[in-house]
Amino acid sequence: MKFAENLKMLRTAKGIGQRDLAALLNTTVKTISHWETGYSEPSLMQLILLADIFDVTLDDLVGRDV
Repeated sequence: MKFAENLKMLRTAKGIGQRDLAALLNTTVKTISHWETGYSEPSLMQLILLADIFDVTLDDLVGRDV
């Protein structure tokens, strides 16, 4: 669930709405909502794009402690 929490926190901290993030990733608001609630997870390519959008590492995005 760490990814879901991180995604929502990063998105709101940057002032990006779910609709805007969905547009950046060429996906739907429903998909973003599912990611933020832990119902589903993005593909590796989408994770990379998210890390680029929020200027974080993949480890930070998914909550991996090294």
